[in-house]
Amino acid sequence: MNDDPTFIIPVGPVHPALKEPIQLVLTVDGERIVGVDVKCSQVHRGIEWLGMNRNNPIQSIYLSERVCGICNVCHPYCMVMAVEEAAGIEVPERADYIRTIVAELERIHSHLLWAGVAAHEIGFDTVFHYTWALREEIMDTIEYVTGNRVTKAIMMIGGVRRDITTERAERIKKATAYYLENFQKIADIFLHDKSIKMRTRNVGILTKEDALKLCAVGPVARASGVPKDVRQDAPYGAYAELDMKAITPDMYNGEIVGDVYDRIIVRLLEVKQSVELINAALDNMPSGEIVAEKNLVKLLAMLKRADGEGIGRVEAPRGEDIHYVRLEKGKEPFMSWKIRAPTYNNVLPWIPMLLGGEIADVPIVAASTDPCMSCLNRVTVVDESRNREFALTKEMMHEMSIRKTRRLMRND
Repeated sequence: MNDDPTFIIPVGPVHPALKEPIQLVLTVDGERIVGVDVKCSQVHRGIEWLGMNRNNPIQSIYLSERVCGICNVCHPYCMVMAVEEAAGIEVPERADYIRTIVAELERIHSHLLWAGVAAHEIGFDTVFHYTWALREEIMDTIEYVTGNRVTKAIMMIGGVRRDITTERAERIKKATAYYLENFQKIADIFLHDKSIKMRTRNVGILTKEDALKLCAVGPVARASGVPKDVRQDAPYGAYAELDMKAITPDMYNGEIVGDVYDRIIVRLLEVKQSVELINAALDNMPSGEIVAEKNLVKLLAMLKRADGEGIGRVEAPRGEDIHYVRLEKGKEPFMSWKIRAPTYNNVLPWIPMLLGGEIADVPIVAASTDPCMSCLNRVTVVDESRNREFALTKEMMHEMSIRKTRRLMRND
């Protein structure tokens, strides 16, 4: 007879509590979680490989925008920064301000989207709908400024593709005033509601020590008392001139617990901070060009002749995003590209967050890191018979897909 009181509960890779495919294998003793194993890579898309096989880096900007549907400013921002460093291209000052403004518009959108999802995960669908109703204002503003509600297509190597005119600046100011007016309502709902506090306080705790050991980034790290933020620590764009400071929960209530509640605090305060940064950038935006080289033929020639490497670092809404690019003159393909999205760092902290918790807390603990599985996933194929790793070519994958399709048809 087995006297072991524990048993295994698989959560995912497809589960109502998880918005994207990922698998948690939980060992539980009654309702208490005593073991956690995370299994990723159910939605690998090969974006880096596709980008490296394009004719030039400009074509890969639009791929970088699709690494994540929510973080579609920070990924192309990172990518173009890396290319600019590799090619020695200097960005005009006005373009730096426009990039900063659009990045902070994205942060407001991302944090409000997250707040709605978090409310849904703990069963407060009324709060979910209310928060997403507030989110519509920033979506409309982004559409007015860039032409799209989702993919903004504003980044260009050497600057931006669209200017912020007087009319667009006025529309942005209207949106920032709207969020300043409604900020206290959001704060009252998420920080003062007794039921929300009961579901989030002392739940999913990540200590400062664990946050540092596991290299957590973004609001996850800051909520645990690690005041790191690329905008503060390695300023880019216009941030060096905007007095940017990393937000931690003690700025609101004088203490740091590192739980789900503290992650709510950080994101809500960052919404207000983004409003202030946008207003300051609009008020101090210099005149001048918005792109280093307007002639695309000349820009492409510069990129073809470039030989060097560069790193782009951006504080995405989820945390530090890094893109590495190497341009090699005379080689085909001439670009190497590697992406490290913030979710890559923020999944391992799920283990200490979940250990000792209850099964019912799994959805909100996982959601509190604002994960994006499509950003996270990588794939390595291991040939166990030869004890080595190898790469699947396009031809091999095509042949495998044909064989699988024929096998499925035979079994139908």
